Amino acid sequence: MRRNLAARIGVWSAHHRKTAIIGWLLFVVLATAVGGASGMVEMSASEQGTGDSARAEKILDDAGLDQPAGELVMVSSRTAGGWKDAARELAVAIEKTGETHKVEPPLASKSGKEALIRFQIKGDSKTAADRVQPVLDVVKDTGRTRPGVEVHQFGQASSEKWLGDLLSEDFKKAEFTAVPLALGILLVAFGAVVAALLPVGLALTACLAAFGLLSLASHQLHLFQTTYSVMFLMGLAVGVDYCLFYLRRERDERAAGHDAETALRIAAATSGRAVLVSGVTVMLAMAGMFLSGLMLFKGFALATIIVVFIAMLGSVTVLPALLAWLGDRIDAGRIPFLNRRGKKGAHESGAVAGAVLRPVLAMPKLFAFGAVAVLLALAAPALGMKTEQLGMEKQFGSDASLSVAYKRITEAFPGGPEPAPVVVKADDIDAKPMRDALAKFDKVTVHKAQNVAQIEVPLAGNGSDDRSKDALADLREKRLPAAFDGTGAQVYVGGELAGSVDFNDQLKRGIVPVFVFITAVTFLLMLFCFRSYVIAVTSILLNLLSVAAAYGVMVAVFQHGWGASLLGTEAVGAIEGWMPLFVLVVLFGLSMDYHVFVVSRIREARDRGADTRAAIREGIRRTAGAVTGAAAIMVAVFAVFGTLSMQDMQQMGVGLAVAVLLDATIVRMVLLPSVMALLGERNWRTPRGLRWLPQLEHGDADVPAPTTAGRHASPVGAGR
Repeated sequence: MRRNLAARIGVWSAHHRKTAIIGWLLFVVLATAVGGASGMVEMSASEQGTGDSARAEKILDDAGLDQPAGELVMVSSRTAGGWKDAARELAVAIEKTGETHKVEPPLASKSGKEALIRFQIKGDSKTAADRVQPVLDVVKDTGRTRPGVEVHQFGQASSEKWLGDLLSEDFKKAEFTAVPLALGILLVAFGAVVAALLPVGLALTACLAAFGLLSLASHQLHLFQTTYSVMFLMGLAVGVDYCLFYLRRERDERAAGHDAETALRIAAATSGRAVLVSGVTVMLAMAGMFLSGLMLFKGFALATIIVVFIAMLGSVTVLPALLAWLGDRIDAGRIPFLNRRGKKGAHESGAVAGAVLRPVLAMPKLFAFGAVAVLLALAAPALGMKTEQLGMEKQFGSDASLSVAYKRITEAFPGGPEPAPVVVKADDIDAKPMRDALAKFDKVTVHKAQNVAQIEVPLAGNGSDDRSKDALADLREKRLPAAFDGTGAQVYVGGELAGSVDFNDQLKRGIVPVFVFITAVTFLLMLFCFRSYVIAVTSILLNLLSVAAAYGVMVAVFQHGWGASLLGTEAVGAIEGWMPLFVLVVLFGLSMDYHVFVVSRIREARDRGADTRAAIREGIRRTAGAVTGAAAIMVAVFAVFGTLSMQDMQQMGVGLAVAVLLDATIVRMVLLPSVMALLGERNWRTPRGLRWLPQLEHGDADVPAPTTAGRHASPVGAGR
């Protein structure tokens, strides 16, 4: 009997339960321990960016030139001068913390109702957030104990401290919400506590092992601070889904009357194989992010590849061992009303799918046109998509305490946009040509020992509008080249605006090779798996429709504000710069979970002799329960991230949740069957030039007929 790789692994695992289970636990413990001991290394400011702005930051880092973290505290009162006593005492208290220096006397505003205290946090600016708490405490005490006085603080250290605390709180919320949600959905899907706990337990252990390995890898590829959260998001969703596909098929075969060993072998040969193909597809799609040219995406790629690989590995190795060990105890902890048996011992979860499929297969042209029209209508707003690196107020909302403090301080003490910081590196910064070039600018700081100079150049506009961008382009392309022509110096413009422009420019350049890579990989894998270029092409087109619809919804909600208040967010006029590429890659990978699983089941029925429409009907009905459960878990997990405080996390969560929902409903239940029905036998034709491709089995050909109509334990499986 021929068995595919997944079947061989599953049979081995079932026959060597202790080895598989203990080996998995040792792997998880070892990976977690080693990773925890090594710690995670975060990327520096220069590594986060790209282009000239990153080069400017790198020159300063290499030269050891660190600008101390500056802080601003504004004390305001209802009447002019009413702040004086509070401000003087606060300035003294700030100095007494021992964490500050250069504390300036309070500076009154034009109205006389506000005073501004400027100071710096001692030590390395990169770790200033770790030392700012005593200052925050005395500022908070002043605001609490002085009636009639308002106190607002803003600066590098306080912002990073606030952001770090917020992220920690948000991600704890996400983790503690996503897991119970996934467990609740699995309880409904399986109707038994043990069956529901198994996928969640495997997914969580996969995430733990991945956390450890990623920490170890971060010493070579430095990571962004949100990478762990992105990995947890992907790991939980994918890990649960892979186990769900496997477990549903095994339960389905037991319900059909197969003995435990045969049911497990069938599940390994079919769902296990689909998990391997899907996992490889997801990992290869994620690898496309390495072509983006940005370390941020390289970190995301590494994290998702690690967690998907471990989740896939656990699903095809330790899961069969656990199922063989548990046997009928998998249904332990049955929940009344959620574990009912159908006439033949199977759940009727395919009834709804069958009701939907009848009109779809009867009128495939109408439903294909309607589904495409709906998806294109949802995608329409994406034509006006604008991207940028969202600033603080857009990222956290206008009501966030940090945004309020920044707004109040800048209103009372307007200073225009931040000047563009220019970094100059020369062989001899004190040479006459360099002195002459630097003399053309007003605010220049020269570091002779490092042969570096820093220049501050005011920009027109508000610091982020088109006027500012035009001024930045003029500075880079005309003023600086003219000033330093012939000096041989390296001259780069840094700062927030330059960083945003460089980042977006690199994304625009990087998205083309990434798109070409993931579409080519998807096409080749589908071609290899199904020996059909028609299925390969339709796979890509269906994925693109899902992605486009997700883009459209994100633009409508977060750029234009349509329905934003219903989600507890607000319009910010743009999509976070890294979001389109990230969503494209993730959705291309995740969509293949359902696509491979469903089309494999259709092909399995086709290989048994069913005509195309009958195969479509059987394949979709048999997978409806698993796809619905898997989609519900993914939507729930992603939606949790849509409730977090940061705008980019909200955009990611809503975009992914909407895309998965559309993919599992309109695409898989309506568009896929209608398109395949219209194509008919053309779905399965292999061109003469491709007949050398191996003929992969989509089922287990050597399966004995079921010996019983059911079994004593209530089965959990897809409807029949």
